[in-house]
Formats: sequence, structure tokens, C-alpha cells
Amino acid sequence: MSTLQTPGATLYSFRRCPYAMRARLALRYAGVALEIIEVSLKAKPAQMLALSPKGTVPVLSVDGRVIEESLEIMHWALEQQDPENWRLDGDPKAQAQITALIAENDQQFKLHLNRYKYAERYPEAPMEHYRAQGEVFLARLDGLLQERRYLLAEHPSLADMAVLPFVRQFAHVDREWFGKAPYPALQGWLRGLLEGELFLAVMSKAGG
Repeated sequence: MSTLQTPGATLYSFRRCPYAMRARLALRYAGVALEIIEVSLKAKPAQMLALSPKGTVPVLSVDGRVIEESLEIMHWALEQQDPENWRLDGDPKAQAQITALIAENDQQFKLHLNRYKYAERYPEAPMEHYRAQGEVFLARLDGLLQERRYLLAEHPSLADMAVLPFVRQFAHVDREWFGKAPYPALQGWLRGLLEGELFLAVMSKAGG
């Protein structure tokens, strides 16, 4: 795969932010050459705030355009190059499933993840309650992965990479619990992707 020359392209990122993580995954996969600026959330750079006053990462500045949403950055990257067909072009049903899975992740699962991870901020219910709510999505993913190696195809798709950082975060809240949870297919999927060359590259200090 060729490296795309994008003069002046800059990604403002935060290494552990799941939204920034998935943006970096797509950009690296697509071979987009860019400068990655690691943002301190306590001292956000003025250049980033000038581009995107809302002040959240990721923010991509490329070709005079500013893209402020992680999913939009992923789609932009795949429009440049998509060598392994993450978008599952040619399969409208699978493409609809991609959209539905990401929407469920971003809208429902992320809410339960936040409450599970920061349960002390939501004392109206115990941590286990929020974890059980999140498990609805985990069980759905595990069911899909019992049919094939990845969520919607025999190779990674946009759905896998868009939800990966959030499932990772959920698993890391209580790793002992997750390791014993009844989701063997999901556990194998997560382990495989986290140990893969692409994920390791975007999580290295040099790679963003």
C-alpha cells in the first residue's frame, strides 16, 4: 500500500482517547502521512482551539479542511485508500450493519461504559448494574463473532475498528472479570486486534 502524501496534514490526538484511537487506526491503515500532535487535555494547544473551538480530540486538519468527528475522519481516510475493503463495498446489507453497530456503540454502549468506568459518579446504582447494561452489546458482538473471525466479514471492517477502542476500555475496567466473562469469541477477537501490528503501531509513543 502506498503512503499518501498530504502536505501539512495534522491530527490532534490523545493517545488513550477511544475516539482519537479509532481515527488513528483508519488514518494509518489508509497510509495517510501526517503529523500527530499529542494534546494535553489540561493545556490544549491554541492552534487546535483555533481550528476546533469545541476543544475535543481528534481533530484532523488536511487540505484546508477541518474534520472534528472521529467517525468522519475514519470515512475520509477510507475514501483515500481502503486496500482491505473495510467499508465492505459491494455488500449493502453489511454496510447497513456497519452503520447500525457503530450507532449502537456510540449512543448506547458508550453511555453504559462511562457509567461502569466511573460508577462512583453515579451512586444511584452499583457498578454491576452499569456493567450488565453494557453486556447487552458485548453479547451481541460475541454472537456475531461466533459465526466468523471478525464482526461482519472474514477480514476487519470499519465496524471492528470503530468499536474496538470502546470494547477495550470496557474490558480494562475489570480485566479479571472480563477474562472470566462468557464471551470467548469476543475475548479472542479483542486479544487478536490488540496484539496486531496496526493497533500496536498507533499506540506506540512514536506512532501517536
